Amino acid sequence: MFKNPLNRMVFRFIKPYALWLTVVILLQFGATIAGLEMPRLNADIINNGVLKGDTTYILVNGGYMLAIALAQGICQVLAVYFGARLAMSFGRDARGALFQKVLSFSSREVNKYGAPSLITRNTNDVQAVQMLVLMSCIIIFTAPITMVGGVIMAIRTSWGLSWIILAAVVALGVIAAFVIMKMSPLFAAMQVRIDTINRVLREHITGIRVVRAFVREPHEAVRFNKANQDLKDVGVSVGRLMMTLFPLVMFILNMSSVAVMWFGAQQINNAEMEIGGLTAFITYLMQILMSVMMAAMMIIMVPRAAVSAERIMAVLDQRLTVEPAANPVKEVSGKMEVCFSDVDFRYAGAAEPVITGITFTMEPGQTTAIIGATGAGKTTLINLVPRLYDPTEGSVTLAGVDIKDLDEEVLWSKIGLVPQKPFLFSGTVASNLRYGNPKATDEELWHALEVAQAADFVSEMPGQLEEPIAQGGTNVSGGQRQRLSIARALVKKPAIYVFDDSFSALDVATDARLRAALAEETEEAVVMIVAQRVSTIRNADRILVLDSGTIVGDGTHEELLSSCPTYQEIVESQMTAEEALA
Repeated sequence: MFKNPLNRMVFRFIKPYALWLTVVILLQFGATIAGLEMPRLNADIINNGVLKGDTTYILVNGGYMLAIALAQGICQVLAVYFGARLAMSFGRDARGALFQKVLSFSSREVNKYGAPSLITRNTNDVQAVQMLVLMSCIIIFTAPITMVGGVIMAIRTSWGLSWIILAAVVALGVIAAFVIMKMSPLFAAMQVRIDTINRVLREHITGIRVVRAFVREPHEAVRFNKANQDLKDVGVSVGRLMMTLFPLVMFILNMSSVAVMWFGAQQINNAEMEIGGLTAFITYLMQILMSVMMAAMMIIMVPRAAVSAERIMAVLDQRLTVEPAANPVKEVSGKMEVCFSDVDFRYAGAAEPVITGITFTMEPGQTTAIIGATGAGKTTLINLVPRLYDPTEGSVTLAGVDIKDLDEEVLWSKIGLVPQKPFLFSGTVASNLRYGNPKATDEELWHALEVAQAADFVSEMPGQLEEPIAQGGTNVSGGQRQRLSIARALVKKPAIYVFDDSFSALDVATDARLRAALAEETEEAVVMIVAQRVSTIRNADRILVLDSGTIVGDGTHEELLSSCPTYQEIVESQMTAEEALA
């Protein structure tokens, strides 16, 4: 219906609140009409009361003016109240829609925009459009009514002075158009630079230990200062334009008042106008020009809101590379085997596929390990199972059903994923463990911790299961974070376990105990392990060796030692032949 992103966004999120918007418009209309009536009553009091000494007329009409002023005040208060409610609801819905959209993104879309930009769009950009909606409810409905009504009332008061209004409005319009034309590109640059400063700050905070380890604090300070200075320069340019606008507007207002007084005095001297009429005309002029100025201020907000709306709608309109099935399969039954059939995957813009021609089957009760050099495509391969990406060619099936046809909730409920970089959420140990199974009992949590070799250090914490966990798990060590992530997957009790290099932070002894405990816990599930250490996967039922995105070896540890040169090289780089066969 609308092509402009700002119009589409406003229509999309204002539509549910059409009744509130109607109430705001009616209240603003009432307040404006009352405001336009006041100068006429004031002129009547001057002409028929003050100049004639009629005290009764002054009191009666003065009381009428007070009643109108009270009604005007009530209408304005209610209009601002409902306008604020509408704007805040608009912002809430827009942020909610953005959040839900980002949740549906695959890794490809997240990487396209980047986390700092997505955060800025959901906060700063939404706030810019929300502020435009709020100010529109307060000002923009009042301004046109005031301008039209004021012009009509001013012309009725004095046709001979109406040319002053026309000249002033034209001058204000030209100035506002010039300022808006200059501001639009500046606001676009400002949002990009806000993204940049968010990215630099996020990188610094996230990588603070690396920064300190390499003594790069001065370098990071220079990076941040440059991003900060760039944002400041754009902000100063915007401020200069806005500060140029206000003196010019006040100059036009004052010059218009002088012109009305000058030519109005001549009309009064020639008995063509009464003193009350001149007073009313000046008031109407001020109302008209102030409404023009308020409209100009509103219009100045439009370029920034338009840029923000374009960025927001780009996310909301983003086509998903991992799309939900049109008619999803709600249940899967039978043997929970995972099959890769001639799977290829290519990242967007890449010249060559990362993995190609991948075909194998993983069955319940079987542990399938994947090993290979860095960049061989191991993580990419296992990311296809939970549909973090979709294959560019071929298919991945679960229990005979293509995972593209499965309901996403059904698919994810079957998978327990332990990522390469374990992440814990702010909360407690218990809240993190219950992330996949909110109904898990304390006994189930402790059992999962014991299997994951995490029960010892959790039991030593002052709060044990209720011990606070910082965002990202930064208040526990890397090995503890990894074991808590494994315990979280175990609490879920899924049909498929996916371990993406999830044992790298563990010492050899802990790794061995954990794998022995996992073997009993996952004996009926599909287990998929990506590992760098041969010792981690040597007892796997099946080992797949990847090299440049293709499977070059498939078998047990002993079989691959005798048949796969790539696997032999990996083993030799980590242990002697005697250790490998021990």
